[in-house]
Amino acid sequence: MWGRRRARRGGRSAEELRVRRREREAALRKARREEQLVSKRLLREDSAAEEGAQDGADVVPEPLSEDEVLELLRGVQRGSEDRKRSLGRLRWALQNEETQQKFVRLDGSIRTLTGLFTSSLAQLQLEAARCLHELSHSSVPSVAEACLPVTSYLLTYLSGHSLELTELCLYTLGNLVVESEAVRRQLLPQGIIPVLASCIQSPHEAVLEGVGYVLSQLLQAKEAPTEIIPLVLDSLLPQHMLPLVCSGLKAGMGAAVEFAWCLHYIICRHEDNTVLLALGAVPALTSLLLDLASQILQGTPEGLELVLTVLCNVAEKGALQCQQLLQQPLLAQLLPLLTVPEPEAVGQCLELLHLLFLHCPEAAADFSRQGGHQALEQHQSSPELQERAQALLGMVRQPPGASACQATLAVLS
Repeated sequence: MWGRRRARRGGRSAEELRVRRREREAALRKARREEQLVSKRLLREDSAAEEGAQDGADVVPEPLSEDEVLELLRGVQRGSEDRKRSLGRLRWALQNEETQQKFVRLDGSIRTLTGLFTSSLAQLQLEAARCLHELSHSSVPSVAEACLPVTSYLLTYLSGHSLELTELCLYTLGNLVVESEAVRRQLLPQGIIPVLASCIQSPHEAVLEGVGYVLSQLLQAKEAPTEIIPLVLDSLLPQHMLPLVCSGLKAGMGAAVEFAWCLHYIICRHEDNTVLLALGAVPALTSLLLDLASQILQGTPEGLELVLTVLCNVAEKGALQCQQLLQQPLLAQLLPLLTVPEPEAVGQCLELLHLLFLHCPEAAADFSRQGGHQALEQHQSSPELQERAQALLGMVRQPPGASACQATLAVLS
């Protein structure tokens, strides 16, 4: 991430910047779940570019005229020693969407950036990649589609030796695929799934998190259930992503959460999940849940509402999947989660318990024996949670062998 260089010069640390980025993305994903918003990410130095903005300020440059944009393009086309500086000015200007649109309309603009991106001069290559990354963040589909000629090179450089360039290429690809079907239709035959399956074996957390981001963007596509998910399940991705989910706190929570999102999209959009279940998706998810539960004393941990949402997706499939969940120490893990201060997370916990009790009524009695009755009672006065808490109390109070479904209906009627 570009902020790593700023950190060495006294700015914010790389981890602080990563945390800030995750917080912004968490807010965007929450909005996306509620409003179906497209989420894109921007890797940019924490302080604005060298054109003079204040440290940490999100300053967007004014739009340039067509003549000014043309002059910038001519500057990067000249073979002078100032070419890197010209690319820096172009990158700064491309933070403005109006300037982006003017730039891609210029004849030869993307061809020039592609030539510099494939240059043997590392600094020019990196600056050109940053310009392409700014274009990928555009909300205008025509700008993303203008980047079509460069997608094969973005894939090629994912196997390069520069960690910064690899991370940059990943997030540029992730931004491009989420909104443009034309980009996705070009990248799938070019082999984006096998390339991601290779990248997921990287030892670098930043690369793993980027792979998870690209994959989660692909899995949201409207054609994902028929064209993308089968390719993912036939690749090496599932067998590598599950251990990363499982070892969240050790390998990096950012990557674990990204791949948990991937599991969420696969499970809720694909009927046959036998591949994931056979590879150990349930133990991986419950292991991550246990890791997250251990962080509760420090506040509600990142990803908690999500690992619960994915487990609900699994439990919703029926009794067999619920029995697999209950083979893990899941009920004991859910008890402390009922005390977190986030109503959304507690609500997902209640939803998961309801599905478990519905498909496996014996789990309700087991939960009650572990103190679940008291944990549910504390939510009876909560306007947001009381209905679900009362329904679950009705289920755990039923004598052995009674229908959990009947108990739920009785409480809610």
